[in-house]
Amino acid sequence: MNKDVLSKRLQFIADEVQEGAVLADVGTDHGYLPVYLCSQGKIKKAIAGDVNEGPLEAAKNQIETSSCAGFVIPRLGSGLSVIKKEDNVDTIVIAGMGGSLISAILEEGKEKLPGVKRLILQPNIHALYVREWLLKEGWEIKKEHILEEDNRIYEIIVAECGEWEKPYQDINKEAALLLGPFLLKERNDAFIKKWSRELNNWRRVLRELEKASDENRITARKEEVERKIKLTEEVLS
Repeated sequence: MNKDVLSKRLQFIADEVQEGAVLADVGTDHGYLPVYLCSQGKIKKAIAGDVNEGPLEAAKNQIETSSCAGFVIPRLGSGLSVIKKEDNVDTIVIAGMGGSLISAILEEGKEKLPGVKRLILQPNIHALYVREWLLKEGWEIKKEHILEEDNRIYEIIVAECGEWEKPYQDINKEAALLLGPFLLKERNDAFIKKWSRELNNWRRVLRELEKASDENRITARKEEVERKIKLTEEVLS
């Protein structure tokens, strides 16, 4: 990857950033995404934030060797703390983390969200937690993508403030939160592959739980796994 070519995953994310956006890339790592978008002339400005100094230094190098100095601003900090009111950020990307961490970042930085028009979120695992947070906080999922790259499967969720219940109308809400309201309708090859893997894993977990001796302690976990198996089997059948 470089300022001219992104990975497949990051290209999907870049395509969801709207023309003229003011971007905050939280957990920017090497800064590939904001530098690419700046080099393409797609964004007005970007904050490239990271909690770790090493990746941020790499991002600074990317910025300095591109034509984006002054347009992509590197900042060291945790989560949305890198965003200042005067930045007028309208688009936030949080990618490459677990769903629970993404949800925690959004929850802890809620005071930074007024004025933000679009969230582009790419949880590596547990996208359920992200969807639950968006629903609770009044963000409507507008699009979802699922793709495979280098034998890994990624989900991308695009949300805006709006009719947060709309994506869950006329479908099984519990299944939609787990699998994705748009993704379960599309059911592309990456979706089938991901949830077939998950289904096999949950079946293995259930077999192990059924061998356990402490019935009281594992009952709730068994019920949770059984429910996920049932929901997924219904969608894949």
